[in-house]
Amino acid sequence: MSEDNKVVAELRENFGKGFARRLRAAGKIPAVIYGHGTDPQHVALPGHQVALLIRRANALLDLDIAGKGQLVLVKDVQKDPVRQIIEHIDLIVINKGEKVQVDVPVTVVGEPFSGTVANLENTTVSLEVEATHIPQNIEVSVEGAEDGTQITAADLTLPAGAVLVTEPDTLIIGVSVPLDTLAADEEIAEADAEVAEEQSEEAEGDQN
Repeated sequence: MSEDNKVVAELRENFGKGFARRLRAAGKIPAVIYGHGTDPQHVALPGHQVALLIRRANALLDLDIAGKGQLVLVKDVQKDPVRQIIEHIDLIVINKGEKVQVDVPVTVVGEPFSGTVANLENTTVSLEVEATHIPQNIEVSVEGAEDGTQITAADLTLPAGAVLVTEPDTLIIGVSVPLDTLAADEEIAEADAEVAEEQSEEAEGDQN
């Protein structure tokens, strides 16, 4: 765990939309902690610090709640659809050494063969990993990949200890020639064929 993940949380006993609005106006984020059969805990988190931390997928926070430490995983972030202000966060209790199932972003690196594009068919892959070792992303290289190349979940290189949950035959990346390029090539081929046909007809006319 990084020191950057340490967050001081305040227990709150007041609820409702009005109180939540006042919290957000004060630069704090209302949140609820649940899981492992415990009663839900309602807390207020420092808004700026937590907003930066949850930019990363599957953020793990080391909370200090009234002097007691608690590891939590960010499960859901609710935002205002227009202003994109964080309105509420759901957190799950995590124990050290515990394994969790998470969706990890897939990142494409490298350039496929000239004239082709790499299409990311699935942006995430589901893994079972230790909670304190969740990867930020899974990199997939398409360097030099040719038209027709297909990379499935089974082809991914996973971090040590990670177990694939996504179906192995799920298509992650497909490499292909863009449709507009194919259409342009067809037009060129048709034009060449017409020219060749005209030249053939002219040659036949000269012979006659």
